[in-house]
Amino acid sequence: MNNNASLPSLQPEWTLKFENQQPKLCLYGDWLAKNNNIPQLPRNIFQNCSADISVQFDTDQLRTWDSGFIAFLWELKNLATINHISIDKQQLPEAAQQLLALLDDKKPEVSPPANPPFRPLYNLGGWVIDSLNSLGVTFQLFLFALKGVFKFLAGRSYMRLTDLLRDIKAAGPSALIIISIVNFLMGSILAFVGAVQLRKFSADAYVANLVGIATVRELAAVMTAIVISGRTGGAYAARIATMQGNEEIDALKVFGIPVTEYLILPSMLSLTITMPIMYLYACFMGILGGLIVSILMLRVTVLGFLYQTFGAVPFNQFIFGGSKTIAFAMFIGVSSCYIGMKSGRSAADVGVAATKAVVAGIVGVIALDAVFAVLADIIGI
Repeated sequence: MNNNASLPSLQPEWTLKFENQQPKLCLYGDWLAKNNNIPQLPRNIFQNCSADISVQFDTDQLRTWDSGFIAFLWELKNLATINHISIDKQQLPEAAQQLLALLDDKKPEVSPPANPPFRPLYNLGGWVIDSLNSLGVTFQLFLFALKGVFKFLAGRSYMRLTDLLRDIKAAGPSALIIISIVNFLMGSILAFVGAVQLRKFSADAYVANLVGIATVRELAAVMTAIVISGRTGGAYAARIATMQGNEEIDALKVFGIPVTEYLILPSMLSLTITMPIMYLYACFMGILGGLIVSILMLRVTVLGFLYQTFGAVPFNQFIFGGSKTIAFAMFIGVSSCYIGMKSGRSAADVGVAATKAVVAGIVGVIALDAVFAVLADIIGI
């Protein structure tokens, strides 16, 4: 509060005076919300005022004003109502009087949210319906993206080749280091555990069989998909969520550009192209890790280990593992982009979308791997 009432100022100021025990609020300066300098009212502004009196205004030195001035008057009106004091609005600008009359005498009290009733079947049903709806929308996006592939081959797609090449680089070469480390260590651990156990039965030579079949059939595909889901899938979701917050998605829709072709198709195609190659590289790194551990622990030769490995792993296992990686790639690309498009528009929603995409990708990869395991048993692979 500024007590210097004699000098006008462009800054919004107020002072409370008493004339014959009658409170008068003097207002000065420009009361503009855009300047973010509207003064605050103390809660005890009327502690020295008796009840059932009227507060008057002096607006001779009041300059321009906007909604910030109305918010100040509304706060003043609420404090006056609490202290049983009325407000004389006759000296206020006519437009301010009309706006202030539209507001309640008291701010609405926000009641705490009621505890939801315990309805487990209702909640379970809602979760199932939401899950099926999300699954249906994800499958629909996959079909739209698949349709975009044929349009791209025909030269009628909105997908840009530069976007596809950028996503291929991000999903492939940029991920080589982490995929190398993860699969090399997994092959080493598998060989170490196998050597310790098989040595008890004098079956040391079958460590190569164990490493080869486990890596080619399961570990290389699953571990590569999990790494890509955490690294690339989360990045796709965060990127689209950021575009959603910046209203870039809305701009694409306004210009009539299909979002599925422009955003989802490059992401899905890049993973579909790179993951089978990354799978073969992961197989090599996993077998290499098992080879090094076997040489150090079992004193086997390189040629002996490789001969035993390729004798135990038929070519159809590579086809089976590569087929899984293609399904994993399509699922990670579409689900990550869908989660990004469903996100909110705040900065916090970007992190939430990335987290959801990583979790959904990992869980979905494990679930798809279980489906492939059942199919392999039915087919007899």
